[in-house]
Amino acid sequence: MRTETFKAKIISLQSNLLSFAYTLTSNRDDAYDLLQDTTLKALDSEDKYEETDNFKGWIFTIMRNLFINHYRKAMRSIVVTDQSDDLYQLNFSQESGLETPEGSVNVHDIRDTLNSIDPTLRDPFALYVSGYHYNEIAERLALPLGTVKSRIHQARKLLQTRLSDLHYD
Repeated sequence: MRTETFKAKIISLQSNLLSFAYTLTSNRDDAYDLLQDTTLKALDSEDKYEETDNFKGWIFTIMRNLFINHYRKAMRSIVVTDQSDDLYQLNFSQESGLETPEGSVNVHDIRDTLNSIDPTLRDPFALYVSGYHYNEIAERLALPLGTVKSRIHQARKLLQTRLSDLHYD
């Protein structure tokens, strides 16, 4: 594709891209930053675009991938400092729901339900929730990768079924 035609296509999609960026970021300034990053990435990647590809889908995919990569980078850079004596707060997210009596009951119900699950399902699921990747869990538990994925899926479904009567208002 000639450069001028390529640039014209990008310019024609700016308003659509901005709307999508705002949907992703929910912040006007971040949406404009994402739009700018997407436009620059698309211009730098012009040689990778094939005429047979859907241009709109291609550029929206670039935007989505940039957003996801930025989000992941931001999540890795968050540092949590726990100043409590026994590091109690480090084990709970900031919005754990423990501020209300109802929240603490639900946490106990979830913990009890999780503990009632067969250990063959519970152990891989607990490792997965703790942040381990599937292959790390498989190696740690000396199980095939497919078995680990299956057990985590089964545990998730079992928890959903058993906890379906809990209501978070």
